[in-house]
Amino acid sequence: MAYIGEGARTGIRECQHQFRQRRWNCSTVDDASVFGRVMQIDLPGERSEARVLGGRRPSWRRAGATDLSGDYTDLSLGELSTLRSVSSPGSGPSKAVYKTADVACKCHGVSGSCSLKTCWLQLAEFRKVGDQLKEKYDSAAAMRITRRGKLELVNSRFKQPTPEDLVYVDPSPDYCLRDQSTGSLGTQGRLCNKTSEGLDGCALMCCGRGYDQFKSVQTERCHCKFHWCCFVRCKKCTQVVDQFVCK
Repeated sequence: MAYIGEGARTGIRECQHQFRQRRWNCSTVDDASVFGRVMQIDLPGERSEARVLGGRRPSWRRAGATDLSGDYTDLSLGELSTLRSVSSPGSGPSKAVYKTADVACKCHGVSGSCSLKTCWLQLAEFRKVGDQLKEKYDSAAAMRITRRGKLELVNSRFKQPTPEDLVYVDPSPDYCLRDQSTGSLGTQGRLCNKTSEGLDGCALMCCGRGYDQFKSVQTERCHCKFHWCCFVRCKKCTQVVDQFVCK
């Protein structure tokens, strides 16, 4: 359970990084509403880990780690805004983890002759997985359900999605205001970029409500020099910067 919990936290941290400049920055009123059942699991002997993940469930059906990790990775994005992969199990987030894996090899033989080579799949840096999933999320296709229960494109002029793509049926809310039903915390109090015209800009982030300005003292490393051998010594510089938060 400890490894499943750590995997969940890794996924959440990556989600927060990928959506850090969006109205919804991977924060919710209730984490379980987005990140699924794995955040609610508590087992005897793992209570210290379970306190981090969430509350205790009244009952528990035994399952293997593979089952749980699969549920988590496939549901985390699926529950975000009714995103689904075109094909069924084995697609989506868990497939992205597999596809971004790197091949690592080791040579065997006399004096490094490499007469025999052993190779295996090695998990890539999770940032690489997050970048790929974010790209899929941004290009997800809008679908509707026909009377026959099949999915079809809302806009027939667009290219048909492949089994590698994500699709959605219900559009996401605007996330401007706190909403218990969607788990949105809203954007009030969020930092925004006054000069940006992108999604992190105050105009879009604050949903037209305007913003407040305040001054902040920031300390950072500066005037770094390399000293032989072998360390880097830096000074600390402080500066006063203007920051902006949504009303």
